[in-house]
Amino acid sequence: MKNFLKKTIWASFICFYFFQIEKIQALVPYYYFPTINDLQKQSLFISKNAYQLLYFGQYEDSLNLAKLAVKINAKDEKLWLILAEAQIANEEYKNALNSLNKAEQINSNISEIYFAKSNVYLKISQQTNAKIALEKGIKIEPNNHKAIFQLGNILLMEKNYLGAIKLFDRSIKIKPDFWQAINNQGLAYFERNNINLSIKLFESAISIEENAEPLLGLASCVRINDAELAIQLAKKALAKDPKYVNYDYRKEQLWGEKLQASTEILLQNKQLKQDVMLAKSKMI
Repeated sequence: MKNFLKKTIWASFICFYFFQIEKIQALVPYYYFPTINDLQKQSLFISKNAYQLLYFGQYEDSLNLAKLAVKINAKDEKLWLILAEAQIANEEYKNALNSLNKAEQINSNISEIYFAKSNVYLKISQQTNAKIALEKGIKIEPNNHKAIFQLGNILLMEKNYLGAIKLFDRSIKIKPDFWQAINNQGLAYFERNNINLSIKLFESAISIEENAEPLLGLASCVRINDAELAIQLAKKALAKDPKYVNYDYRKEQLWGEKLQASTEILLQNKQLKQDVMLAKSKMI
């Protein structure tokens, strides 16, 4: 009887144990814990969506997604770069610089970090810092013609015309059909009173891309010696891009004082009165 009782009690404990286990399993749900690799893939997917939203002009949504991607994976410099781009688009320049510093701490050998920093510094009018950042980026990527061109533009702003011309020339050697650099050499040479060379450079730029800027630049160069051609070129330029009628806009495009003065005289020509009025009306 005693042994039977022991066996009965033991059997009861075993049944209770298995019953409790089954009961616990029924109450506690199964959870999937993602691996680090899964989280990294998810953050990359989110960052790609953020970049697409940025491309389509949905800046605020892009910023929110980029922030989420960085929260999931803060060790990927590419995610910090995308976040910085979204912050720049939302005019959060201080935050963008912080993000770029984070990216640099992770990997300091990525040229895009320094090019992005330069872009931010230019937006907040810190030309010296912009120049330093560009120089660092170019050391990593010495054949980036756009970065070299941008460095030349900074020297153009500083009125270091010879330095700017050398950098534009370096950019053109890498990409011979880079008409923007050819055009900006024309801008620089005009300020150095080398009008004949400016004419050749503007003509060269036009032969690659018939853009409003070299068209109007050439018109301003030839206005004294060939007024008829200057008027034709100016009409074509204003029709292509009315913004060039505006002094401040041309200044943003780095036109120097001498070329600006010549252009203002040209645009006062009676034969351009209707074209100038039409261009100004399109800017309102």
